[in-house]
Amino acid sequence: MPKVHGVLVIARNGDRTEYHQDPYTYAPSYTESTPLGAVDSHALGTTLRSTYLSPSSPSYIQGIDPTLVSNPQVLVHAKAGGEGTAIFDSAIAVLQGLFPPTPANKIELADGRTVVSPLGGYQYVPVEMSLEGVDRALEPWVGCPAFEKHITDVYASQGFKDTAKASEHFFDAIHDYTFGRPTTLENAWNIYDYVDTQLTHNKTFAYRLPPTYINQARALANYHENAVFSDKDIGGIGNLAGRTILHPILNALQRIAFDDDPLRLLLLETSYQPFISLFHMLEMVRENPELGGIPNYASALAFELLRGPAPERREFLRVKYKNGTHDEFETYHVFGHEADIPVTEFMYRVENHAITSQKQWAAACSTGRGGFFGTGIGTFNMGGDMSTSNVIAIFAVCFFLGVVVRALSGRRGRKDGTHEIQGAQLSNEMGEKSRLLP
Repeated sequence: MPKVHGVLVIARNGDRTEYHQDPYTYAPSYTESTPLGAVDSHALGTTLRSTYLSPSSPSYIQGIDPTLVSNPQVLVHAKAGGEGTAIFDSAIAVLQGLFPPTPANKIELADGRTVVSPLGGYQYVPVEMSLEGVDRALEPWVGCPAFEKHITDVYASQGFKDTAKASEHFFDAIHDYTFGRPTTLENAWNIYDYVDTQLTHNKTFAYRLPPTYINQARALANYHENAVFSDKDIGGIGNLAGRTILHPILNALQRIAFDDDPLRLLLLETSYQPFISLFHMLEMVRENPELGGIPNYASALAFELLRGPAPERREFLRVKYKNGTHDEFETYHVFGHEADIPVTEFMYRVENHAITSQKQWAAACSTGRGGFFGTGIGTFNMGGDMSTSNVIAIFAVCFFLGVVVRALSGRRGRKDGTHEIQGAQLSNEMGEKSRLLP
């Protein structure tokens, strides 16, 4: 039976304060995490630990230390831009659950004393963040003219116009609950995020809001984001979020597959957009239309690299998804497969569509900009002889003590799969390469 040789996890941030995005450029506003968000992300970390770090689990990662974090075996990268503040905090909370305090985190000194790390053996895990504004792997749509044109084209499409007309009654009805925010389909994300946030944190608002409004707002936001962050062409500009995050995914697969590399676990803490693009690129939406919407807070998409027994030792990829705190991990098949996909086939089918450098990003976005392409692993040097350390800001974070380095620049609530399905149904109705190391 194949064993799990390594895992790549893409995780969405937990609950945060209201977050506004410009509907035409997706320029972000400020937001910050909440205690609810920390609890959600911590719960995700605990689930990841029981799934992948418990020797009794069938998905236990072979060779990984289940007690103490081994930094060469674990790599964590958190998105810096946009919701970066909340995303960084979420990464910390996930790691709290993934690597909890243990008395084994100790050291014996020359004078015979034994010193245990603070807080009962707290474990400190390095977290990498790209410099804000150049995190092309996790926020490639910002400052991308071609993507802005794609947004305009979505808004001009007949399907979008038909959906906008069909939803006029709802937007008129919810106007009194949005306090001056534009109630149009173009602004559907911001309407939903505001109502969702208020419904979670504002008791007066929660008492007044009609019970069906949050579902309708969610369905329209799902339609909006699904249209913006997807494309009929796997290599289309609408899939930009998925095409850039493929770079760290492919690099991690190479490293994990190479026996001499110690990496066994990659955690990419990010926002919701790459999930939508990847679901389309990997053809998961085709069999599971409920995936065509916004993933819940603290959702996770896991890529398990499975290795069969000797002498063949062929490697396969198993894809699992967990839509928020209350869901369990479920296996999803990609590219129409009815089973795990061979790693070589997966690489072959996506590598030509991955954006792996600043030059490729600039070409896709029709810009002539220079800069750096941060990935969290194998960072690209695009401007001379600068080293990776000059591109990536590495923070050794202390979780429970609250020593949190904020990235420059914020409900889980009553959400379930029904809301995602509604959004997907609405959408349906309205119209340089990586190579696997030996």
